[in-house]
Amino acid sequence: MDIFFIIALIVTSIIAVTFIVERGLALRWQKVIPMAVEGAVRHYRSGEDLPRLRSICEHHASPLSRLLIFAVDHLDWPKTETVNVLETRARHEVVKLERGLVVLEIIVGISPLLGLVGTIYGLIILFGSMNQGGSAETAGFAAGISLALRATLLGLLIAIPSLVAWSYYSKKVENLTIEMETLCDEFLRKHYGATDSPEVTPKLVPQTFK
Repeated sequence: MDIFFIIALIVTSIIAVTFIVERGLALRWQKVIPMAVEGAVRHYRSGEDLPRLRSICEHHASPLSRLLIFAVDHLDWPKTETVNVLETRARHEVVKLERGLVVLEIIVGISPLLGLVGTIYGLIILFGSMNQGGSAETAGFAAGISLALRATLLGLLIAIPSLVAWSYYSKKVENLTIEMETLCDEFLRKHYGATDSPEVTPKLVPQTFK
């Protein structure tokens, strides 16, 4: 029975490491918000830049690129409606970014519990051996202590890195979401501002009067 707890903790650790590495690769800033796409938004001025923006987004596939292409496809709608459908689409992209974080959150919760169960089972073995005598009692006592300590140690060694990774990735998803929201908002403001009232764009003119 004691080997069950060790195997369960080892399997849990493998799952934790897998999702930590996978999320680390998936949540790279350049993968979510490519510099080329960000630059295209920063330099966007009017509808004449739409083909270039779309081309860059299609060339650099990413959550931000998908949101911008979705927005471009709905620019013939009123701004309010475009913003509403884009928010719905953005929630879908955020959910995809958060994929796997729930697994780490579960592991953070169950790893110490598995360790605790193993500890309790080890103590049961320990106290059960006290009813026996001689070398059997000594062997049972040692086995119980060994299982209790190993289960507790493994549970903590799995839970602590998983908690750190979950906290870090959750904050990173939040930062990425804010940046994508900012860039999408900048694009929509530039496009609808240039379309609806191009005359409001300030122009630098030489001073003719002294």
